[in-house]
Amino acid sequence: MLIGRDLAGGVGLSAQAIARPARVPIAHVRLSLNENAFGCSPLAVEAIRRGLTDLARYTESDAQLVTAQIAAKEGVLPEQIVIGEVLPALGIQLGLSGGPGGEFVYSTPGFTDLVLSAEQTGGTAVAVELDERLQNDLAALKSRVGANTRAVFLVNPHNPSGTVSENDALRSFVSDVARRTLVIVDEAYLEFTDELAQRSLVDRVRAGENVVVFRTFSKIYGLAALQLGYAIAPTPLASTLHKQGLGAAHSLNRLAVLAASAALGDTGFLDNTRRKTARERLRWHAALDSLKLRHSDSLGNFVFFESGYSHETLASAFLAEGIDIGRGFPPLDRWARVSIGLPEENEFAISTLEKIVRHGIAAHTA
Repeated sequence: MLIGRDLAGGVGLSAQAIARPARVPIAHVRLSLNENAFGCSPLAVEAIRRGLTDLARYTESDAQLVTAQIAAKEGVLPEQIVIGEVLPALGIQLGLSGGPGGEFVYSTPGFTDLVLSAEQTGGTAVAVELDERLQNDLAALKSRVGANTRAVFLVNPHNPSGTVSENDALRSFVSDVARRTLVIVDEAYLEFTDELAQRSLVDRVRAGENVVVFRTFSKIYGLAALQLGYAIAPTPLASTLHKQGLGAAHSLNRLAVLAASAALGDTGFLDNTRRKTARERLRWHAALDSLKLRHSDSLGNFVFFESGYSHETLASAFLAEGIDIGRGFPPLDRWARVSIGLPEENEFAISTLEKIVRHGIAAHTA
C-alpha cells in the first residue's frame, strides 16, 4: 500500500548531529546491494571447505550434478537449464540475432543488465515507466510490443520497488505476449515470498511457451560472492546458448557449483531465512508507516520509500552515520531503496531515518 506524505526540507540537525545509539557498535552498515544479511547455509560453507582441499579437479561432474538438481527442482529437462551469469550473455545473443535494431521492452527504473548488453550489440532499449503502484505496467508494456520487439524483460518482484504483479494478470500478459516475442522473467527475489509455487512462471516454460525464467544463488541462498545463476529456457533457445559456450562446465567456478549444490538441499535454512527477512521487512514497513512515508508494498529483501529528500541528500546523511544505501533510481529521485540487514543493523538504520525525518538535514548536506 502506498502512503503519502510531504516533507519540509532543509533546516534542522546536520547528519553529523544525528546521534548513533551507543548500544549498536556498528562502524559500517551496508544496506545497498540487496545482499542476504542472514548468510548462506552451513552446508554450503562446508561444501566450500571440502572443495578447497580438492582444487585439482575440474568442474565437469559437479556441474552435471547441480544441473540435474536444478532441473528436478524446477520440473524441466536438464538440457533446459543454463547455468552461469545468464542475463548479459542472453542480451548479447538476442541483440545479435537477426542483426541490429531489435527492440527490448523493459520497466524503468529497473535492473538493466540484459537490455544494456543488448544495446552493446545493436539492440534498442524501450523503457516503460512503472504504474502508480510501482508495479510493472503490463498494459503499457504490452502496447510497446511491435514487429521489431525481440524480447520483453520483467523483474518480479520488481527491483527496486519489490512489488509483485497480480498473478492472473501477469499470467495472461505473459501467455499473450509470448505468442509474439520472447518473454524473460527475472525471479531473483521471488523466493523471499511465501508464494513461489503459485507465482513462478516456470510452468509456462514447462508448457512450451516462449518464456525464460531466471533465478540466482546470490539472493536468498546467500552466495553473492560466488556469482552463480541459472535460466530455465525453452529447449531450442537453451540449446543455442549451450552451443555458444554459456553454462559450459569449464567456465564455472567449482566452489560456486559445490556451494550451490549443497544449498539446494538445505530447504530448512531457506525457510528460516525467508521468515527472518519477512519479519524485518514488516518492521521496516511499520516504521515507514509511523513516519508517514510513502512506500511500495515490497516483497523482496529490501524496502523502497519516498523520503522527501533527493536521493543524493538522503544517502549522504545516512553515509555520514556509517550506513550505505547505495545508488538512486531515476526518475524516482526522491525515493530510496534500503536492503534489509540484520536486526541490529535495521534498528540502527531506522533510528537514523527517524531522526532525519523528524529533525531535518542541514542545507550543507543537500
